[in-house]
Amino acid sequence: MNLYDMSSKKSWLGGKVMRIAMCLEPEVNSKWHYGREMGVLDGVTIRDVTTEVPIWELPTLARVQQSYQDFGFKIGVVEGWVPMNNIKLGLPEGELELERVIRVIENMGALGIEVFCYSWMANYGWMRTSSTTRLPGGALTTSYDHSILQKDQRAQGAVSVTEDHLWGTLENFIKIVTPIAEKAGVKLAMHPDDPPLSPLLGVGRIMRSIDAFERLLSLSDSPANGITFCQANFAAMNADVPATIRQLGRDGRIHFVHFRDIEGDAEHMTEAFHGQGKTDMYATIKAYRDIGFKGVMRPDHAPVMWGEPNANPGYEGLGRIYAVGYMRGLMQAAEAEAANAR
Repeated sequence: MNLYDMSSKKSWLGGKVMRIAMCLEPEVNSKWHYGREMGVLDGVTIRDVTTEVPIWELPTLARVQQSYQDFGFKIGVVEGWVPMNNIKLGLPEGELELERVIRVIENMGALGIEVFCYSWMANYGWMRTSSTTRLPGGALTTSYDHSILQKDQRAQGAVSVTEDHLWGTLENFIKIVTPIAEKAGVKLAMHPDDPPLSPLLGVGRIMRSIDAFERLLSLSDSPANGITFCQANFAAMNADVPATIRQLGRDGRIHFVHFRDIEGDAEHMTEAFHGQGKTDMYATIKAYRDIGFKGVMRPDHAPVMWGEPNANPGYEGLGRIYAVGYMRGLMQAAEAEAANAR
């Protein structure tokens, strides 16, 4: 079988429904080679995927897409590198950001790129208080302790951005952008707050509960309005993760999956190796199968292993090699179980 045409398999594992992807840095490096050698077909663009300006112009995105294709990858998702903070805050500068987001989405549609992953975390992205927490075997991982963050001066004053304000800016964004995305054939995929706590350093957070995601989906019934199901964030909410997949994915609204896990909860969490956290990961794979998930799933944050520099915590290579193999094993087991039940 051609390594780069695994989708030719006539099975659920083979790419007709669910596809394993890897997020890749701008320059070809060991992770590009690992992914290709493992038969991963999809790449996810991540922050700073290109230093070219302007990133929202079609020729720039086309060049990025071509660099992936030259290496054997399809871009399935654009994730996190389009500036949106002023849109979230409702500032005048957000009008220009909105124009550029719309341009990116239209360009994605023209190039056949399926999913736009975004969040509504204003001012601060995903937050950790340690990137050198040791797991029992010695690997380094990231962790979060809310009591440490609460000592920051910004956490002790008045809330500078309220949740109501963020809901207002999000509703406006969904109203304007969703019809454009639907017309372009692009799916919007909202990522949860990480960690799912509010406020954080004086800034409200709104995408931190199952009810919040139900509210998001109610803002537009367009199939383009959907979710990035980052499993560990729902685990941090103390949700039943497989049940939540079935609930939020009931109408095909889960467009993209971050496959990772934690120990602990929103206020005290430690990122775990895939399969060593609090969630029944096999049950989550079966839940995706049951809802007919047809999209890209990438291994997310993984511990840093011996010999790796920890220059990019959560995003070194060896832990993600482990994760891809683990995910494939779960998919094969779930497929076999379904076949035996027929």
